[in-house]
Amino acid sequence: MWLWDYIMLIRQRQETRRNVRVPLVYLGTGAVGLCALYLIFGWGIQLLCNIIGVLYPAYTSIHAIESSTKQDDTKWLIYWVTFGIFTVIEYFSSVLTAVIPFYWLLKCAFLIWCMLPTEQNGSTIIYRKLVLPYFLKHHESVDRIIDDGIKKATGVLKHD
Repeated sequence: MWLWDYIMLIRQRQETRRNVRVPLVYLGTGAVGLCALYLIFGWGIQLLCNIIGVLYPAYTSIHAIESSTKQDDTKWLIYWVTFGIFTVIEYFSSVLTAVIPFYWLLKCAFLIWCMLPTEQNGSTIIYRKLVLPYFLKHHESVDRIIDDGIKKATGVLKHD
């Protein structure tokens, strides 16, 4: 009789575990909430924010490179252009991180908006509305400056 009671106890525990399952939505919401709290009050938040902004996009960029379609390549190139411009602006205006409350949380929200898997995510909007018009307006003069620099560098290297 003792063995039978033990088997029944194991079955009861298994059934209660099945009944107590936490929905995946709650786990995801809890993880996002903990991450947000950490981005507000935590230590090393700049590193966490940069990991969020680089890890997933880098992984999906590798997938895009290896795929046969061009559309996903363009999407992730646009993200990296936006990310790079934002990083340079952030570097030269480091006062922002000290002045703006919850800066790292806002930056993570911005980066997540830029990498959303939709047609009109943040990086596409920023690229089309800000980056592309500025590029089209100034690319010829920048190309001339770059070409002149290459010619001067080539001349200097040939004389050595």
